[in-house]
Amino acid sequence: MTPAELASVVLAAAHAVFTERGLDRAALPEHTVVERPRNPEHGDYASTLALQLSKKVGVPPRELAAALSDELGRAPGIKSVEIAGPGFLNIRLDAAAAGQLARVIVEAGAEYGRSDRLAGEKINLEFVSANPTGPVHIGGVRWAAVGDALSRLLRATGADVGTEYYFNDAGSQIDRFARSLLAAAKGEPAPEDGYGGAYIAEIAAEVQSRRPEVRSLDDAAAQEVFRVEGVALMFDEIRSSLRDFGVEFDTYFNEKDLHDRGELDLALNRLREQGHLYESEGATWLRTTDFGDDKDRVLRKSNGEWTYFAADCAYYLDKRERGFERVVIMLGADHHGYIGRMKAMAACFGDDPERNLEILIGQLVNLLRDGAPMRMSKRAGTVITLEDLVEAIGVDASRYALARYSSDSPIDIDIELWTRATRDNPVYYVQYVAARTAGVARNAAEVGLVPGDADAFRPELLDHEKENELLKALAEFPAVVATAAELREPHRVARYLEESVAASYHRFYDNCRVLPLGDEEVTDLHRARLWLNNATRTVIANGLRLLGVSAPERM
Repeated sequence: MTPAELASVVLAAAHAVFTERGLDRAALPEHTVVERPRNPEHGDYASTLALQLSKKVGVPPRELAAALSDELGRAPGIKSVEIAGPGFLNIRLDAAAAGQLARVIVEAGAEYGRSDRLAGEKINLEFVSANPTGPVHIGGVRWAAVGDALSRLLRATGADVGTEYYFNDAGSQIDRFARSLLAAAKGEPAPEDGYGGAYIAEIAAEVQSRRPEVRSLDDAAAQEVFRVEGVALMFDEIRSSLRDFGVEFDTYFNEKDLHDRGELDLALNRLREQGHLYESEGATWLRTTDFGDDKDRVLRKSNGEWTYFAADCAYYLDKRERGFERVVIMLGADHHGYIGRMKAMAACFGDDPERNLEILIGQLVNLLRDGAPMRMSKRAGTVITLEDLVEAIGVDASRYALARYSSDSPIDIDIELWTRATRDNPVYYVQYVAARTAGVARNAAEVGLVPGDADAFRPELLDHEKENELLKALAEFPAVVATAAELREPHRVARYLEESVAASYHRFYDNCRVLPLGDEEVTDLHRARLWLNNATRTVIANGLRLLGVSAPERM
């Protein structure tokens, strides 16, 4: 019995009690939930339904709990129900009902854990969005791992998600990038405000190889060639490195397109229609202070140039016009000040900033070697890049390490820890269970032990304490996925896989032998435990897939 099925049983019992007592059934919720009690000695699951309904119907909570307990006690699969405290219901399942979950999971396969919790939500999820002036640095890599995992979680809970990478191919940073390439081509030092690193010389050489005529152009014309060709080459490299990291975007959006299509003027006119623009000192301002910003923001300077914030406004409007009702933007630690102005901007467009716009801020990442932070990239010269991280610990460990922590917390990634083939390496600890469950299934087949037909599965045999513990851990998976998606916290999945599933499986494996010993005859208990082993493999694989991490069959 899954938690959702048990919740339905609890609700059905409430309907029966309300009918028998003549209580108002309109007070009953459409859905309820059951949770695992903090102390396993209190039962398999707990319900607070009696406490929730007591005031609505004027019945003392313990009295209502007693009636629910009597009704639940007659339901198939319920072993016992106890009333605790002011009206909590502590529920124990019989072994057959609890064990049946193994069959449910195996038969559901890749679908186990998915739900329609966020069905109907159309979400635009923007992450990474690094300027095409250099390789993706380690802060951007964190968003690549977390953002991609979040997109998988949102889709697994029924949301319609569009992932997006926005790159600024216009503005002063691109000009500095082009001047840096031109200087490298001429054998000169990088401009004082320019970009260094070996990659600049590499790109400059590639541009000259593709466009040899650039050598004969004056500086202004040559700089434009380096700008166009250099940005294209740099962005191709960024896309390639992200693809190798397992991250693909539905949309790659160019800032320059906003300018070329006149979308900044469109946004300006929309804001003017809303009554939030004014002119001062020859510039056009947006009155964001009306919605809590610390100061009003310039959209167009007195010299006619657009500000970066004007492009932000146009880009937000573009997303909303494409039908996304919720815009989620992931930004680095140095962008915390953007939250107020962006929320105010959404309000200026007439949107609800709490409903239509979410801004997630990620904190810094340090890569440690021998206990000390690594400061310099071999190639970029100034920062640690995606390639540096992957070269150090691999794609799986990188993605897992970056997604394992709440994104609003700084993290240190210790190279020695994350390359260690021991249980203190979190990704190894989880992947080892994936490989061990696959190995058990292979070894079982070799001795003629197969799960058999679902009708012959005897779940009531899974009555060992460690079997029950593992079953309860596996039952949590759908709720963990839904909560992680709703709270935008992929790290919940990683911690669940480690602390709940992997830990419980190891204890099950140590106490409950799956394979027959020697010439021992294969029994229904062996087969039942093989179902549980395979169910564990399913949950581990599904969870790792949500994080973009492989579930190896051998290690």
